Amino acid sequence: MKSILLSLSLWTLAFLSLAAQPVVTGLTADYLHNPLGIDNPSPRLSWIIESEQPNSVQAAYEIRAAENVADLQKGRNLVWESGEVASGQSVLVAYGGKALTSFQRVHWQVRIRDNHGKRSKWSEPAFWETAFLAGTPWEAHWIGVTWEEDPAESMPSPYLRKEFALTGTVASARWYVSCHGLYQAELNGRRVGDQEFTPGWTSYHNRLQYQTYDVTREVKTGENALGVVLGDGWFRGNLAWVDGRNNYGKELALLSALRIVYDDGRVEWVHSDASWKASRGPILRSDIYNGELFDARLDMPGWSAPGFDDASWSAVREMNLPKDQLIAPESPPVRIVDVLEPLSITQTPDGWLVDMGQNMVGYVQLKASGASGQQIVLRHAEVLDKEGKMYYDNLRAAEATNTYILNGEGEETFAPHFTFQGFRYVMVSGYPGDLTADKLKGLVIHSDMDPAGTFTCSDPLINQLQHNILWGLKGNFLDVPTDCPQRDERLGWTGDAQVFAPTACFNMQAAGFYAKWLKDMAADQEESGRIGHVIPDILGEGGATGWADAGVVIPWVVYLETGDTGILRDQYESMTKWIGYMEKEAGTDYLWTEGTHFGDWLAFASTRSDYMGAYTAKELLATAYFSYSSGLVARVAGILGNTADEARYRELSRKVKAAFQKEFVTPAGRLVSHTQTAYTLALAFGLLDGETAEKAAGYLAGDVEQFGHITTGFLGTPLISLTLTDIGRNDLAYLLLNRTEYPSWLYPVTMGATTIWERWDGQKPDFSFQDEGMNSFNHYAYGAIGKWLYQVVAGIGIDEAAPGYKHILIHPRPGGGLTSARATHRSMYGEIVSGWTLDGDRMVMDVRIPVNSTASVQVPGETADIRINGLALSDSDILGVQAEGGEALLELGSGSYRIETRLARE
Repeated sequence: MKSILLSLSLWTLAFLSLAAQPVVTGLTADYLHNPLGIDNPSPRLSWIIESEQPNSVQAAYEIRAAENVADLQKGRNLVWESGEVASGQSVLVAYGGKALTSFQRVHWQVRIRDNHGKRSKWSEPAFWETAFLAGTPWEAHWIGVTWEEDPAESMPSPYLRKEFALTGTVASARWYVSCHGLYQAELNGRRVGDQEFTPGWTSYHNRLQYQTYDVTREVKTGENALGVVLGDGWFRGNLAWVDGRNNYGKELALLSALRIVYDDGRVEWVHSDASWKASRGPILRSDIYNGELFDARLDMPGWSAPGFDDASWSAVREMNLPKDQLIAPESPPVRIVDVLEPLSITQTPDGWLVDMGQNMVGYVQLKASGASGQQIVLRHAEVLDKEGKMYYDNLRAAEATNTYILNGEGEETFAPHFTFQGFRYVMVSGYPGDLTADKLKGLVIHSDMDPAGTFTCSDPLINQLQHNILWGLKGNFLDVPTDCPQRDERLGWTGDAQVFAPTACFNMQAAGFYAKWLKDMAADQEESGRIGHVIPDILGEGGATGWADAGVVIPWVVYLETGDTGILRDQYESMTKWIGYMEKEAGTDYLWTEGTHFGDWLAFASTRSDYMGAYTAKELLATAYFSYSSGLVARVAGILGNTADEARYRELSRKVKAAFQKEFVTPAGRLVSHTQTAYTLALAFGLLDGETAEKAAGYLAGDVEQFGHITTGFLGTPLISLTLTDIGRNDLAYLLLNRTEYPSWLYPVTMGATTIWERWDGQKPDFSFQDEGMNSFNHYAYGAIGKWLYQVVAGIGIDEAAPGYKHILIHPRPGGGLTSARATHRSMYGEIVSGWTLDGDRMVMDVRIPVNSTASVQVPGETADIRINGLALSDSDILGVQAEGGEALLELGSGSYRIETRLARE
């Protein structure tokens, strides 16, 4: 019996030891999972550690990499063997092995040793694969059509094809594709890949993306065929406003390179060249703003398959176009990420009115059976008017209409190729027979970023607000961060992106998305340092305060979210050029009083005769941002080790601050613009000191108390709630949050909104509308309140001294009548959880800290009343505790914690 008990004890100890062994998961290279076709010669590798052992951090890591999985797992023929590196770094570790070559696949894995002396097993292998590294030329030729086109009109989409034969067994095949315009690619009669709107939107003259497709399974020994259809897209389609076509060129073009590696090691290329052929097809018109006209009678079954009769097709011509701007993508591609079923379908005199139940971005897939030549028209709208009819006025010149002409051969399925709409409602006219829910679905598209966060609370209206914030993000992160997805605009407005970036990073893993867009910003930035109002810059206008500052603020936001100094380094020249532009504009008195600015865009307005106004002087805003951005660049310079620049920009920020105080602040602490936005920015940007700051805080609080509602626009709204919290008036921040009348965040929710509106009163209580010239119902800027929901209500904050959530600040601040709230956030180290519930004077917090992170957790109540996982503080396994003023600051390592406390009675 003793022997059996001893064996059981040893088995139990072994099991417990194994259970506490760390596990390495979530491997990424340059933020991407198993990226195919990168052009970074030294990708940065990250991983997540999971462990049931509390208070765990990484003490050392070991990485190995090889060209095939068998060698990797046996530890032979390695291209990199780091050896054990004593380091806690598990994020963005640069590849340090043998120099990479183009078209090379590298498999890698990692194992770690933790601070408890336990070593993980090797992780499951991950990989990256290079494409065209620097110095590797494209042998393919740009090709285009030979027929005449009218550059003033949307032309039929060209279809291009090439047949070829393979002479052996294929070991691997990669297809590299780019174009001027947009493309969809097919091989042997089937669509290749699941990416949409390729090659994406960049500063085309400087940076043009290409995609890489693994087509090993699609090619075959013998006859094969490639097929590509092109669309106008952002390249030459309608973009911006009147006469907005042909922003980058008048001719579509294709660049294609298929690389075949045979079993015997031979390499063969199939390039785009003069041997390809071209034809018009069923896509007669396709435009992002106006929609698509598709005539199925002109369809060409099998056009991308071998053996298709292309005798009537035209020759193509080789085009002398540059290839030196070609780049591999570094952001997630646009994909179909969701499918929505109709909420209702109602027959009306105008056709079938379809309610998708959600303001979405994408397009409708429709099935129909009818006579040849019958035309079905789909028009799209975000809202209905007071009579329940489709409201089109806010689309301005955008037709947002898809038309399908039936071929009459049984049930047909249609979805557009090179257009998208922002809509909740669809009017389907000309449909043969009854339209039923099984014949129609909404395909939701956006950049396929990994979800990062969730937020819920005890108030269903606020939960709907969070839903609206998330769907506003989805609808406007379509390869670039756009302002809106429905009207004749859909541009990468920098101001909207700047104010929303922190909220975006809480909700989505957006670092790669922003990194790509910021490089386009740097590419389009003028020599003077001026940054465009929109990026990519098709307007040729810029330099607006709060808008162009996106070039400084967003890299800083991504750095705080990820700890990535690389994005600071990549954007540093662009940042300093922007500061230089502001210096020249401001001159020797450091006051920026000239230039074109949008100011506190769409701030609250009133028809009251005695209303004091919410207008904030643009020169005040411009000077405030001048000081703020200069101070941020000083901090960036310090992080990058540039001490001279650090001192210079810190002094510049100080001088601008002094000029701001002299020009815009009275001795009594009143600002010349006595508005919520003015006080918010002055306090948030640290432009006031001591007693002046205290008085300004009082003015801000007094203004909110007097009006009982928000009066801010695009620049003030993202910061006002955080500022009220910081000055000790969280009660007023909750007052603004809970308000359901106009103006407020919840007013649109009460009106049935499913996304964030551009205006506080886009639709009025009587269901009439604001000015149709500027009235989007999917415009994420005011959704910037999301940062406050995560950071203050739920309590997940970033420690700027240890960015990327290496050290986490957990400080929930209940209020506003809420009885519970909970947020999760997937950091680079793993999932963070902060939740709380109230029951009388009892508060229970639910906290989870990922491995390789630590946290400071602010808990209300006396230390004697606090229990962690059922234990008194003195008996719990925490790293430390400090008590002050009826609150405790707990230092926690990794693990899950149930924290119970009693709140002070009032």
